[in-house]
Amino acid sequence: MNEIEIFQKLKEVVDEKVALKIAEVITETARFYNKLVTKDEFKELKEIVAELAEAQKKTEERLGILEEKMEELAEAQKKTEEAILELTKGLTNLRKDFGGFSLTMSYAFENEAFKHLPKVLKKKYNIAVKEKFIRKEVGGKELNLFGKGQRDGVEVYIIGESKLRLEEKEYHNILSELDEKEEAVKEEYGDVEVVKVLITHYAKKGFIKKAEDEGIIIVQSFEW
Repeated sequence: MNEIEIFQKLKEVVDEKVALKIAEVITETARFYNKLVTKDEFKELKEIVAELAEAQKKTEERLGILEEKMEELAEAQKKTEEAILELTKGLTNLRKDFGGFSLTMSYAFENEAFKHLPKVLKKKYNIAVKEKFIRKEVGGKELNLFGKGQRDGVEVYIIGESKLRLEEKEYHNILSELDEKEEAVKEEYGDVEVVKVLITHYAKKGFIKKAEDEGIIIVQSFEW
């Protein structure tokens, strides 16, 4: 019922002015209540609020689980870092042990070479070794092999290095090392004749050719 209909009903029992005013009040009141939430809407609103509360509760539970997982992950990462640290220490010790083993093998190889080298030098290069081979430091340079001998009646100083394997790509580094040690010997003993020797288990053909062109003697272990 609209305002006019209300007015028509009222003027039958009251003055027109009074009826008009009452109709206006009733209409405004109706409009006000129409704007209010209905019971069904209120119920629906309560359900929505309840659903939001439940969703928030589940979100908080998930956050709690996530925090626990983050703590577990942090603990796992800590243990991983500790394990890596232990592994690094183990590898460091292994390198030291392997380095010591390699050094021991190198000394053993040199000691074996010291016994057989004089015979090889005499037979193949006419060099007679006059003094027992030793390891010696000369001019701050460590010589793996040092000794004296004679070739065609001329005294020679024999210096050398031992390498388990001689690769062509290493030639220039090894040659430079030998040249520095030859220079140290000449500074210590004067302008003497120096014979450079490389002792190895195996040498590549390319390395042997370059060394022979430089007058360097290569002795492989199968030769003794």
